[in-house]
Amino acid sequence: MNRADARLTRALAAASPDLLAYFRRRVGPDDAPDLLGETMVVAWRRVDKLPDDGDRARMWLFVIARNTLLNYQRGERRRWALADRIRQYMVHDAASPAADNGADVRDAIARLDADLGELVRLVHWERMTLVQAAELLGIPDSTARTRYARAKDQLRAALGVTVS
Repeated sequence: MNRADARLTRALAAASPDLLAYFRRRVGPDDAPDLLGETMVVAWRRVDKLPDDGDRARMWLFVIARNTLLNYQRGERRRWALADRIRQYMVHDAASPAADNGADVRDAIARLDADLGELVRLVHWERMTLVQAAELLGIPDSTARTRYARAKDQLRAALGVTVS
């Protein structure tokens, strides 16, 4: 362990109980340890900026902790806003279902192999392009195109659709 790492280890050992208490008072006992861990990771990445003085090192860690907390709070606000948008969409979507509710199509998709069904859902339900769906699934674009063609053929057969 080099000198800076040893100083950071000492600073973290001394300040961690106070940092954990800081987080617990602001976010509660469930998320506080995760925020402390994130603070430690950021401190390790910036170890070259660690002040030599013990008190200044403690305050430096608290600045990192505060920034970590602010990032966490921004994320929480975004998650709540997203949840609200999803709830609004679900209420609106549930109010106007399709005439047949698409049960036969959903059933046919459910009978596809899992990877084919997910590809169809991403393209048609989530409105992704094949390239975007391939990226999300971690497969090459060409594989996505081949699987999508196979899925369409299987769906046509399952739904009794003929192509002229």
